[in-house]
Amino acid sequence: MIVACALFMENMDATVIATALPTIARDFGESPLRLNLAISAYLLSLAIFIPLSGWLADRLGARTVFCSAIVIFTLGSVGCSLVETLPQLVIARIVQGMGGAMMVPVGRLVVLRMIPKSELVSAMAYLTVPALIGPVIGPPLGGFIVTYASWRWIFLINIPIGVLGFALATMFIGNLREPHEQPLDAKGFAIVSLGLASTMFAFENVGRGVLSPAILVALMAGGCSLLALYAWHARSLAAPILDLTLLHVQTFRASVVGAFVFRMGMGALPFLVPLMLQLGFGLTPFASGMITFASAAGALTMKLVAAPILHRLGFRTVLLLNTFVSGIFMASYGLFGPTTPHALMIATLLMGGFFRSLQLTSLNTLAYAEISEASMSRATTLASVGQQLSLTLGVGLGALLLHGTLLWTGKTALGPHDFGPAYFAIAAISLTSLFFFLPLPRNAGAEISGREEGREAVASATHASG
Repeated sequence: MIVACALFMENMDATVIATALPTIARDFGESPLRLNLAISAYLLSLAIFIPLSGWLADRLGARTVFCSAIVIFTLGSVGCSLVETLPQLVIARIVQGMGGAMMVPVGRLVVLRMIPKSELVSAMAYLTVPALIGPVIGPPLGGFIVTYASWRWIFLINIPIGVLGFALATMFIGNLREPHEQPLDAKGFAIVSLGLASTMFAFENVGRGVLSPAILVALMAGGCSLLALYAWHARSLAAPILDLTLLHVQTFRASVVGAFVFRMGMGALPFLVPLMLQLGFGLTPFASGMITFASAAGALTMKLVAAPILHRLGFRTVLLLNTFVSGIFMASYGLFGPTTPHALMIATLLMGGFFRSLQLTSLNTLAYAEISEASMSRATTLASVGQQLSLTLGVGLGALLLHGTLLWTGKTALGPHDFGPAYFAIAAISLTSLFFFLPLPRNAGAEISGREEGREAVASATHASG
């Protein structure tokens, strides 16, 4: 719960600022489009420093890095609340990003090293909730604060959470570290950080009209080229900053790559749903927030039943069935219209949130089923990079799909029926993750799910090979 609260603070802050940007821009005398630099700076800081998190945790200890991350993030929040100009805000957001980059992977590492594998499903269910709730309540919370108080409070609310998190982490989290220190892959760190930063910055600005298409294409091409260069560089090292050899582990590969594809579709939802409700259907930000909060309620409900479902069905069956069901729910949002009863919208979003949360819990848990203790920090770092990149690509994908719809229809503004194609497209993309789950054996993750049939299959295979 300590780690989950820290992750909630990071996830909420990443989205709450979006609602406040017009007000901040007015106070600074800047264009709202220029204020988008505050969001981009945070994402760039994440991209640069996430690859370093695993190495730091092994070198300094997980508790030291996790507590330091909370302090840095909280100080960055204080800085954001005191700024008077756009450059100052960008600097403060970079500091926040440095803290957030360490909190997410190292927080997950703390849980993986302290919780027995037989209890990982329940633990990961708690860690999945912040990722789903933060983007949902961030915009309405930001709107409420900006409407009834000062925009500076959207950053100040992080202070009590940060202070409490630091105190509890110091008391209850052990300073676990690897006994054998590895040298820092400085060259690989530079290559992969620049590659991730270029790619994420390009997709974050897709459809916003801030950068020209030529610049966006150049950034994407440059970023992808750097990531390809890193893959070549990492082959010759025993301890690269991102260990791509972990993808040889079937359960880890299926979880990370399959989750990447699934999250691309899911990552577009926090962008598409509020736009549809407010721009398309004419709802107020508060009414929109009350409807979208239903998906967060569904995520909370899931954590009570994730362990029994996985124990009964196993990871492979759950992933295959749940991918299909989640895709259907994503596509169903494209059928909403201005006359759709709000109760029906809430019920559909509630069920969709439940199944998406179950999917993420399953993927986040299965990823570490066959990862050794010595490789755990490198695995959490690689998984966190994939997660952040996929969510950023998802937002860019949502913007690109809406822009394509406008070009196709010849319109200049989005109408209530222009969101359907985007939902159908992201649902189709999420469904392609099925191809990464199909090769999984029936007993995948049996030790974690506690499924007896899977355990017996593992035991039989071990006995036969012996």
